[in-house]
Amino acid sequence: MTGGAHILLVDDQRDLSEIVQPYLTSEGYRVSAAADGAAMRRVMAQGPVDLVILDLKQSGEDGLALARALREESNVGIIILTGHAETVDRIIGLEMGADDYLAKPFHLRELLARVKSVMRRVAGAGNGKPAPGRAAASFAGWRLDLATRGLTSPAGEEVRLTTGEFDLLAAFVTNPNQVLNRDRLLDLARNREAGPFDRTIDVQVGRLRRKLEPDPLNPTMIKTVRGTGYIFTPPVELA
Repeated sequence: MTGGAHILLVDDQRDLSEIVQPYLTSEGYRVSAAADGAAMRRVMAQGPVDLVILDLKQSGEDGLALARALREESNVGIIILTGHAETVDRIIGLEMGADDYLAKPFHLRELLARVKSVMRRVAGAGNGKPAPGRAAASFAGWRLDLATRGLTSPAGEEVRLTTGEFDLLAAFVTNPNQVLNRDRLLDLARNREAGPFDRTIDVQVGRLRRKLEPDPLNPTMIKTVRGTGYIFTPPVELA
């Protein structure tokens, strides 16, 4: 069920929009298209948008600047589109708070899978009630609700997680005190194999450390195992 969620596709390539828009519409979403940042803002001013699919290579305003503005101004889901060779832009986009990325060219079914994943995060962020039968994980004073995808700090503050950050933290708390390499973490978090230059996990680990660790440069919870991967060290209680 999509619930008529509103997706905004921001891409200046009309041929792509003419393929993606009807496909996602056929899957039950309400889809708007914008060719640039100005058109994007006009659509968002007209009513709520749940997810923005944003091509980083825009003919006008820089796509990374648009991604930064979106994250600063709202909790909207963000999927960035990049070229296969645009590794640096992809990493910067994730560091700015994008929920996921997809390299062009892509299969429509893969896009749909990413959309559904991000929409689960968006729906969870707006739903304060946990789903019955789902678990919550407690560690070092923190609480991660695996139903609503919400994270609460030891001080009782809600901490926002992107889809990628939640998926990775969920993988850690359900596999504590295990050394997990990057391929395994990608498999657990996204069911996706790593490419030879894929730094997605490293980027998301860095973002999680900045949110969880008192000193991100000297982490005590998500530790690096040199040459192998990462290990999540706090004791975890699953409710």
